[in-house]
Amino acid sequence: MQASLAGVCSPREMMGLQYIPLQKLTAEQQQLSDLWDEHLMNEFATKDASSALTTMVDDAQVNHVPVLTGGVGREQLKHFYSKYFIPQMPSDTQTVPVSRTVGSDRLVDEMIVRFTHDIAMDWMLPGLAPTGKYVEVALAVIVQFREGKMFSERIYWDQASVLVQLGLLDDSTLPAVGSATAHKVLDPSLPSNELMKRASVR
Repeated sequence: MQASLAGVCSPREMMGLQYIPLQKLTAEQQQLSDLWDEHLMNEFATKDASSALTTMVDDAQVNHVPVLTGGVGREQLKHFYSKYFIPQMPSDTQTVPVSRTVGSDRLVDEMIVRFTHDIAMDWMLPGLAPTGKYVEVALAVIVQFREGKMFSERIYWDQASVLVQLGLLDDSTLPAVGSATAHKVLDPSLPSNELMKRASVR
């Protein structure tokens, strides 16, 4: 078992994350993967913005692509992590790992995120009051590294799927679906083309 900063378990184990390895990592790739796990631990487990920033270069950038939240540089990111991202994470948030691919200077993480929208989440849903609705959404993160630390995070998710689940979009009239997007990522055998079938009978 790999020791963590707390001396108890690895960041991945501390968060209960278990990935099925899809590739054999070199020592250098393993370092990148471990650094990303440490960053996630600081965000989701220990909830320590300052420690999260130690995994990043001074001019790092974070972009939550669907809503353009995040920041550039240590000052903006410390404000973002400490005021919005970490304290506005619902207490029942769960991440379900799907896949991880690691290159020489880049990592792609695919996961399902589950939470109850019972607090303000301006980093994801700016200005929207808590709805109390449960959400499951597929999410992908592209992490770029420079000089052994994180330089860039781009996080993608289907905002239409989230808004459908919150009751803000009507998926009976729009080409969008709710939690089914996350369910099909976890179970590819679920039906495809249901929206096209629905459209063809109109």
